[in-house]
Amino acid sequence: MDWACEWGHDEQGLWNALVYNQVRQVFRWIEPGQFLMGSPAHEPERGDDEMQHAVEIKQGYWLADSTCTQALWQAVMADNPSDFEGSQRPVENVSWDDCQKFLRQLNQQYENLLARLPTEAEWEYACRAGTQGAFSFGDNITPEQVNYDGNFPYTDGKKGVDRNETVPVKSLPANPWGLYEMHGNVWEWCEDWYQEKYQQDNTINPTGQKNSQSRVLRGGSWFDNGEHARSANRDYDTPDDRNSFIGFRLALGHK
Repeated sequence: MDWACEWGHDEQGLWNALVYNQVRQVFRWIEPGQFLMGSPAHEPERGDDEMQHAVEIKQGYWLADSTCTQALWQAVMADNPSDFEGSQRPVENVSWDDCQKFLRQLNQQYENLLARLPTEAEWEYACRAGTQGAFSFGDNITPEQVNYDGNFPYTDGKKGVDRNETVPVKSLPANPWGLYEMHGNVWEWCEDWYQEKYQQDNTINPTGQKNSQSRVLRGGSWFDNGEHARSANRDYDTPDDRNSFIGFRLALGHK
C-alpha cells in the first residue's frame, strides 16, 4: 500500500496511518463477517425503517478511526466550511456532493488509495463492533461516552450535559474495534441512497437502492437526542444539503 506510512497491531486489531500534507489519519482494518443489521422489535425508540436482518460483509475494508477532521479537509481542499472551528474537530457543513469532491481530490494523490464513503451496512457493522445492544457501549449511553443533547437521554437514562457543539475527535471512548465517536458528535454520510425498507434479497455486501432522492446518514450528533445515536438508527438527507451537525468518515478499499 503506497499510502501507508505507519502500521501496527494492538488489542483492537490491525491499523495503518496515512499522512497527507503533514496531517495524520489512522485507519482500522475491519475484518469480513456477519451481523444482525437493524434493531430487534423490543428495542426502545426504534424506527419503522430498522427491520432486523442478517447481513454478510464478505470483503474486509479500512475505516478511519475518526470522522474527517478540519485539518485533513483543509489539507486536501484548502478551505474550512465548519461552524465549530478547530483543527481536530470534525469537519461539518459538508454535503454528500462536497464529500465526493474531497474523495476525488484525495484519490488523485495515491494510485491505490480507493478512498470512499462506507456503505450503510459497512458503517453499522463497524459501529456495532460485534455488539448487539442499542449502542456499542451497551443498552444506554451517557454524555461522558457520546456527544449528544443530554437534556434528552435515551429511554430511561439520566439527563446530562448538553455541549451544544462538536468535540475534537478521539475525545470520547472508542468502541471495541478502536473507532471513535461512531455514536454522536456529527452525523456521518454513507454511500447508499436511502431506502425505507431493507431489501431482503440483498444481504451480501448490500448497497441500497439506486432510485432515491436522499443519501443515508448515520450515528446521531451533538444536536440530537440520545435515541438518534443508537447503532441501528437511520436518517437521510439530500446530497446537496449541508449542516453543522453533518460530517463523514473515510473508508478505503474495494469499490
